[in-house]
Amino acid sequence: MNLVREVLGPRSKYDKSLPYTYEARVPIFAGSEEFNAYVADTICGLVECLSASDISPDEVQIFEVYEEGERPVEVALFASDDNQWLFRPHLCESFKVHYPEHIEGGHCTFEDRDGACEGP
Repeated sequence: MNLVREVLGPRSKYDKSLPYTYEARVPIFAGSEEFNAYVADTICGLVECLSASDISPDEVQIFEVYEEGERPVEVALFASDDNQWLFRPHLCESFKVHYPEHIEGGHCTFEDRDGACEGP
């Protein structure tokens, strides 16, 4: 990575048509309005983290975070009909229509981002 990218960060973070980051909210206990938050720069990184933490898709709300605010992500984009996480390449296929022109031919605009996840 060159010095400019190290200072400015990933180029895709400046594309206003893409989320800046993703946030998953998991209630602390059933029915609670308080939640634990997990954050990742890629949806695939976030899904991998949630799966590794034994959190199922029906326990979480995922949001795309944009400069102007957040938008909820439809469960059908990141989970199967039987409540299993989708992983690459199935997750990529699911988001292909959601992010037109950003996921094509096995590559995506998010490849310049770190997929690491932070959470409680």
